[in-house]
Amino acid sequence: MAQLAPVPQPIGVFPELIARQTETLILKEKVLSLTGDSFSIKLANGTPILQVEGKILSISGRKTVRDMQGKHLFDIVKEHFHIHTTFAVKDPSDRKIMEVKSKFAILGSKAVATFTSTNGKAEELQMKGNWFDTSADITDEAQGGIVVGRIDRKLLSGKDILFGQQTYALQVAPGVDMALMAAMCICMDEKNNEK
Repeated sequence: MAQLAPVPQPIGVFPELIARQTETLILKEKVLSLTGDSFSIKLANGTPILQVEGKILSISGRKTVRDMQGKHLFDIVKEHFHIHTTFAVKDPSDRKIMEVKSKFAILGSKAVATFTSTNGKAEELQMKGNWFDTSADITDEAQGGIVVGRIDRKLLSGKDILFGQQTYALQVAPGVDMALMAAMCICMDEKNNEK
């Protein structure tokens, strides 16, 4: 994958997880997870950075995201009673820090994430995927449509077919929050699981 350009201003909520250079994260569903939707998230060099644990029998499909020290960063929950599929990213005190809402698209898929960066700037990132949702670009339209993240789903390995497991490569631009990009990727996976 080609390197992504650095963003002019940092985008994110977790300063300690802002990418310093183009980073590729590997999000892999755990095969034998009892909850069904747990992920390990590692850098391309194998260094683990985040743990995602799905909750058993959760109506909202709650997933808890922790850093490698076990610190609870946020939960991802599906919100009901919306026309379009909507996910909320909530901090440990249950305050919404990001919303990811799918939008109508004739071809492929589209979602918009809204949140406020630590510098106080309101952010809106668009995620546009191809027809089969095997890839998506995450762009910041306010900064000229710059690509801040790129998702590529690895298709049809033996484990994928046998266990229904998904693996994603997520490229994150320098200056962008890796945790929020991972949350957007997980929201895309959850929406795909509904089909």
